[in-house]
Amino acid sequence: MSIETTATDEVSVLAQLSAMLQELLEEYGLDDAEITMDTTFHDDLELESVDLVALSGQLREHYGERVNFATFIAERDLEEIIALTVGELVRHIVASLRATA
Repeated sequence: MSIETTATDEVSVLAQLSAMLQELLEEYGLDDAEITMDTTFHDDLELESVDLVALSGQLREHYGERVNFATFIAERDLEEIIALTVGELVRHIVASLRATA
């Protein structure tokens, strides 16, 4: 496992997640979108549920079983999913990585 995949601080995880999101956004020509902890997946990035499935695959590929995006999403109702921010996911990833370290 590389140092990159074991980073457990919010700044590093935000950078990694931003790179994954930029890759997804390239398909829509939005690869120059600014991604911060306050960025929302739905309103700011305009991601659909199929995009979240793709992101889930990227997270699994990058972090392995240590980060379970499906469980993270399943614990939320529709309104919470629509309002979900990058920061909430970053904090979930950090907590998951620390819990399995």
